Amino acid sequence: MSTQLTLDVSGMTCGHCAQSVTNELTALDGVASVNVALVPGGTTPVTVTTDAAVSEDALRAAVDEAGYAVVGIH
Repeated sequence: MSTQLTLDVSGMTCGHCAQSVTNELTALDGVASVNVALVPGGTTPVTVTTDAAVSEDALRAAVDEAGYAVVGIH
């Protein structure tokens, strides 16, 4: 069974930013897909679909590794 979470990410401004975040998140075990709806200069919603349990801490760490900050998860 898959689960969807939306991460609110700050600091993303371009397609390269979106690709960096997507690469880090999809490298996590359990992440099936990532969809970034880029809001340059604002808070970007990043929808993560998982097919196994993935902790919020792991998601935050992946975004942090890409150089951005998660400001909310819902």
